[in-house]
Amino acid sequence: MRPLIHAAALAAFATVFAAPLAWAQDASPVGLWKTIDDASGKPTALIRITESQGELRGRIEKLFRTPEEEQNPKCSLCQGARKDQPIVGMTIVSGLRKDGDEYTGGEILDPKDGKVYKSKLSVHEGGRKLEVRGYVGVPMFGRSQVWLRQE
Repeated sequence: MRPLIHAAALAAFATVFAAPLAWAQDASPVGLWKTIDDASGKPTALIRITESQGELRGRIEKLFRTPEEEQNPKCSLCQGARKDQPIVGMTIVSGLRKDGDEYTGGEILDPKDGKVYKSKLSVHEGGRKLEVRGYVGVPMFGRSQVWLRQE
């Protein structure tokens, strides 16, 4: 009878402790994220990341603005269809696809300067943080931000 009890206890232990580990390894970037400016350390926006047919896209849902700043700015420095469009509601992340532990092959728009950069991202701390990198050419020539999950 004892081996059965030990086997049942071991199975219960494995189920309780393995589930969070599996979740942490498979954490998805899909959800709502607060962006943190890498220079000032202050929150700048809420970005909703969605996935469709294996591709990630991120859209600005809210901007954190001071009272003296324009509350509904337009992307005056953007090119093409984004030119002079409201920043809130704009898709700024697109084309990212899972590649091992990262999502790569996409691009990210910086609405401050209207420039589009190559991008990649990775999920950390069990899905609570997202490291987002925008770069020119190769990832070494760029900058990263850490975004914080909001839901």
